[in-house]
Amino acid sequence: MKCLVPVKRVIDYNVKVRVKSDGSGVDLANVKMSMNPFDEIAVEEAVRLKEKGVVSEVVAVSCGSAACQETLRTAMAIGADRAILVETEVELQPLAVAKLLKVLVGREQPGLVILGKQAIDDDCNQTGQMLAALAGLPQATFASKVEFAGERLQVTREVDGGLETLELSLPAVVTTDLRLNEPRYVTLPNIMKAKKKPLETLKAETLGVDIAPRLKTLKVAEPPKRGTGVKVPDVAMLVEKLKNEAKVI
Repeated sequence: MKCLVPVKRVIDYNVKVRVKSDGSGVDLANVKMSMNPFDEIAVEEAVRLKEKGVVSEVVAVSCGSAACQETLRTAMAIGADRAILVETEVELQPLAVAKLLKVLVGREQPGLVILGKQAIDDDCNQTGQMLAALAGLPQATFASKVEFAGERLQVTREVDGGLETLELSLPAVVTTDLRLNEPRYVTLPNIMKAKKKPLETLKAETLGVDIAPRLKTLKVAEPPKRGTGVKVPDVAMLVEKLKNEAKVI
């Protein structure tokens, strides 16, 4: 069974995000970029399934600029067999990515599509669900455990009341949560091996998909700075301030 793993290139989670002076977006100049952490978990899970003999091939996919090749090489260093880059300079929103992935699903015919539940840059949490809807595939989101039971897939997912277990027919779409696994450390030998693995580049305009943005960013602003705290002499004063100044009680 083939497993397709979409990955996204985002600002590294350790970097403090800066907003451009004109408020038009986030400043990416000289900023460290890396694979979206949730997608890294997805790649790790796909590789583990391959090591168990359930998956025969892991294909990493990314949509975006040519710089996304670096992210795909990281996925192959973790254990993906090959990679596909859908190259475009257009700002890709979740619906556009889902449309591009639907074309690749039709082309590659994977038995499982596993991807992060959301990206840490836009926090949309939409691509997996949109892909499942467009491709007409069953889906399980926020997976904290993935197991195969014969020809079907059992996914334990986190919900507000605890845990829920779903059973899906294949092919299916699964989005990963943080507690699914802990990605392995990428070693130098595997990084060198990844350089020799095949990476195919496709132009987005050749796939016959409308990827024009539906939303327009009007302004990006940093959150307001937190005010300094004050010490109060007693509980009575604390209650008064919470009631009259903070107005939270």
